[in-house]
Amino acid sequence: MNIKFNKNEDYNKLKWAEVRQKLEKIALGGGKKRIEKEHAKGKMTARERIAYLLDDDKEQIEIGAFAGYEMYDDHGGCPAGGVIVKIGYINGRQVIVVANDATVKAGAWFPITGKKNLRAQEIAIENNLPIIYLVDSAGIYLPLQDQIFADKEHFGRVFRNNAVMSSKGIIQIAAIMGSCVAGGAYLPIMSDESLIVDKTGSIFLAGSYLVKAAIGEDIDNESLGGATTQTAISGVVDHKAKNDKDALDKIKNIFNKIGNFDKAGFNRTEPKKPAKNPEEIFGILPASRQEPYDMYEIIDRLIDAGSFDEYKADYGKTIITGYARIDGWAVGIVANQRKIVKNARGEMQFGGVIYSDSADKAARFVMNCNQKKIPLVFLQDVTGFMVGSRSEHGGIIKDGAKMVSAVSTSVVPKFTVVIGNSYGAGNYAMNGRAYDPRLMLAWPTSEIAVMSGAAASKVLLQIEEAKLKKQGETITPKKEKALLNKIQNDYKRQISPYYAAARLWTDAIINPLETRKWISMGIEMANHKPITERYNVGAIQT
Repeated sequence: MNIKFNKNEDYNKLKWAEVRQKLEKIALGGGKKRIEKEHAKGKMTARERIAYLLDDDKEQIEIGAFAGYEMYDDHGGCPAGGVIVKIGYINGRQVIVVANDATVKAGAWFPITGKKNLRAQEIAIENNLPIIYLVDSAGIYLPLQDQIFADKEHFGRVFRNNAVMSSKGIIQIAAIMGSCVAGGAYLPIMSDESLIVDKTGSIFLAGSYLVKAAIGEDIDNESLGGATTQTAISGVVDHKAKNDKDALDKIKNIFNKIGNFDKAGFNRTEPKKPAKNPEEIFGILPASRQEPYDMYEIIDRLIDAGSFDEYKADYGKTIITGYARIDGWAVGIVANQRKIVKNARGEMQFGGVIYSDSADKAARFVMNCNQKKIPLVFLQDVTGFMVGSRSEHGGIIKDGAKMVSAVSTSVVPKFTVVIGNSYGAGNYAMNGRAYDPRLMLAWPTSEIAVMSGAAASKVLLQIEEAKLKKQGETITPKKEKALLNKIQNDYKRQISPYYAAARLWTDAIINPLETRKWISMGIEMANHKPITERYNVGAIQT
């Protein structure tokens, strides 16, 4: 391998090591002392509960591990958004599990907690995926109640989704393994089946202190809404469990008897390993986001050996389209080519830029995959659409709109992997978060923003300087440099993969070597929901 490859490899492996270190810290939740307190109560932590519940001989993926990252430092932090979400298997059946982390502010709901819970429910609804709630929460985090309580996508939406899933026949099981108070009490009871752990689980609309204040009644929490009360007297909860493990065992037994599900019928054959070593991705991907590279080399290390059938190889070369397999699943690949290419007229085209011919090709390919019922995988490293008089006169807006329309109205499941740049309208056309990817994944090298840091910094500097001049200030070279440094640092923070993952713009920052696993489990997940909508090609201008 050459020196450049080795430098890239060192850089990208360090980037992933940084992600891994942060994930290890996040996994501690509220810290070791809080974990010890949960154990002293006879309780398992949220992560321990999920680990015990899911099959340990099958793969698992975690959604939103970076949710809330560096967002609530003035409130003591909110690791993983105070709730753990994993997709795995129970007795071989794929499920999604949502577990409140009581080590983080007693499992209270921050604004990002609500957003993450809604994301988990969205995944369940989109894929007809059974969902399990492991409830252990003090309810809404009152200091931020105005950001979590009353709006459309706030706390109340969770219960609306409970009802919607029930109407669709999506399995919901809830275990009350700690506090479950106020409005939060509706979540487990609106599920299909509920359990409660004796002595540590409790569920009521108002706790004993509030009951005393409201109506003057003296009663303790256990008598008010403990396991015996809610199973034997009120009949609110279906099963009483002796302890955490007993509750989790009961959930396993429920899933051991559930019938099979209707499938979408996506094509799968015997999986094959990639033709080229995936480890080499670290050396191929440049350390600089501006440096070109050949996306075919990345694709060769993600797909099953010998499975790539390219579509329109000689046309619209800044986007690569083709049929392939990932872990045996048939997929349609839409990927930004990052190296400079030459079109049929001999003109040079910039890598990572979407030209009219590329947009036209991609739109047609998306239509084809919909007609053939083939899931789509978008590999993003895009700087945006081509600008300038030639592109405008050539109808770049029309061709871009055609691509966006094709992606927007697609009925097959779509998965997006942000490898590098994800800028401007390129993010949209390449199936960004707004276009409902079943999973939106980011490599540690990803950047999501309106434009690159270099370009944005110049624009923001001009705006700031104009404002200061209007106020009568003189802009010295020293002041301009200090101003530029501040702007660049702020923007750099905003385009980092951590910033995006903290706000759930992406579902996870993943090791590039695990991309195949995420896509494979994602398609298996999507296969739970048959496609009933027709894809109307006539709705897209051609």
